[in-house]
Amino acid sequence: MNQQKIALLTDSCADIPQADIRKYGIFVVPLKLIFSDGEYADGVDISAVEVYRRLKKEIPKTTLPDGGQVSDTLERIRQAGYTKVLAINFSSGLSGTHNLIRLIGEQTVGLEIAAFDTLSGSLGTGMTVLQAARWIEEGWTWPELLRAIPPLMRATHVFFCVDTLEYLQKGGRVGKITAVAGTMLQIKPILSFAPDGELISVAKIRGRKAAVDQMVRMATALVPRGARFNLAVAHGDAPEELKVIRSLAQKSLPDFENFMEGEIDCTLGAYVGPHLLGVGVQLLTDAVLSKKGE
Repeated sequence: MNQQKIALLTDSCADIPQADIRKYGIFVVPLKLIFSDGEYADGVDISAVEVYRRLKKEIPKTTLPDGGQVSDTLERIRQAGYTKVLAINFSSGLSGTHNLIRLIGEQTVGLEIAAFDTLSGSLGTGMTVLQAARWIEEGWTWPELLRAIPPLMRATHVFFCVDTLEYLQKGGRVGKITAVAGTMLQIKPILSFAPDGELISVAKIRGRKAAVDQMVRMATALVPRGARFNLAVAHGDAPEELKVIRSLAQKSLPDFENFMEGEIDCTLGAYVGPHLLGVGVQLLTDAVLSKKGE
C-alpha cells in the first residue's frame, strides 16, 4: 500500500508492460521520433512495429520528451495527492531525458523529486522501476528508497543481440561499439551498457542462435549460486525468437523472484533496428536490500 504517496515517473524507453504500468500507477513520459512526415510520441502516436516498417526507407531522428509534457505530468502527480516522486530514467549516455526531468523537477513547487540516471535502457530501466514499485507497495520509506536505488542500478545488467550495426552507424549511435566486419560470416554483436551509459560491444558471435545462447550464458554467469535476483527478456520485432530466449533464460536461471517480459520501445528500436533480443538480470544483494545501509 502506497501510504506515503510516492509516485514513480519514468520514460517510454523503460519498456515496462502496460499491465504493470496500470498495476502500480507508473507515470510515463514519451520520447519523440521525427520522420519526414511529422513528429510522433514514442508508444503514443506510433508503435514499435510501425517504426521497424518505416526503417527500411527512413531512419528517424529521436529527441527528448516535450518539456511542457514533463511539467504537465508532474502537475498531474501533484494534483493526485503525491508529495514525492522517484524519477528513474533512460541512460544519460544516450539521451538528455534524465537531465531534462531532473531540471524541471528542481523547479517544480509542491513535490520532492529524486531523479536517477540508470545509465541503462529498456530492461535495465524497467526492472529498476518495477522493483522500486514493489518496495513502495511494501511500505519502504523515502530514505530507504533513496539509499537502495543506486546499488540496485549498479546490480542490474542487460545484454542485447542485434542483427546488424547498420542502424546504429547510420544514426550516429555507435559510440564505444567497434565496427564488426564479416557480414557474410554472420557475425552478430552482443551489446550492453558501459559504465558511462553508452552502448558497448561485449562479444561478437558467429550466428544468431549462438549469439542468443552466449547472451544467456553471460547473464547466468553474473548470478551467484543462491543469490536473489530478478530476470527479464525483451524483443524488438522478433516475437517468435522471444519464446526461445525466454525458455533459455528461465531454464538457466529458474530461481528468479520476479520476471519481466518487454517489447523494445520505438526509440531504442530506431537506434538498433529490427530483430533485437535482450536479457537482463538484477541482483537483489545485501547492499540493495539492507534498508538501513548496514
